[in-house]
Amino acid sequence: MEDELFPRARARIAPGAVHVPDWLDPDRQRALLAACRDWARPPAGLRTVRTPGGGTMTARQVCLGWHWHPYVYARTVVDGDGSPVKPFPAWLDELGRRAVTDALGPAAVGGLSYDIALINFYDADARMGMHRDADEKSDAPVVSLSLGDTCVFRFGNRETRARPYQDVELRSGDLFVFGGESRLAYHGVPRVYPGTAPPELGLTGRLNVTLRVSGL
Repeated sequence: MEDELFPRARARIAPGAVHVPDWLDPDRQRALLAACRDWARPPAGLRTVRTPGGGTMTARQVCLGWHWHPYVYARTVVDGDGSPVKPFPAWLDELGRRAVTDALGPAAVGGLSYDIALINFYDADARMGMHRDADEKSDAPVVSLSLGDTCVFRFGNRETRARPYQDVELRSGDLFVFGGESRLAYHGVPRVYPGTAPPELGLTGRLNVTLRVSGL
């Protein structure tokens, strides 16, 4: 925030889980937002995700590279308009590998190549329950980038959705990476703070861009 006396410091939240504030500068945030708006357009655009039990996720989603639907991956939007999933651009792979290097160090990158993006849009009432990113065949670190409104990101443990967990405030431009011992930790978004996005970004709501390695 503008009234803060000192910049926010990066933090190790758990083994293999690191929060890097303000990782994306304003120009890169605007560029990523413009790309997200293009990806959200049909075909294979932003959709409401329905769970096997008949419920719906309050955050809407669009996928790149591989299409995720509970709880498998496909090459087409099988739970939507049936179109082929949009391609995963090479520059997102480069961004993901740079994020892992900055957060966890060069050794964590290895020969990994990111090929999945899940882009979730949260309006003021959207939430994300505690869950694990366990549908990939790879254990490469997950990269999470935030745009727009600030949220509470709840990062837990590998055994249960309940405590112990830690709440982290994620703002526009923040990076969160989790791999290693924390790769299968439960996590979620219990709250979004409406109207907290940087005004110059021109976004109402929150976008979360999550990069993963499929191993498929």
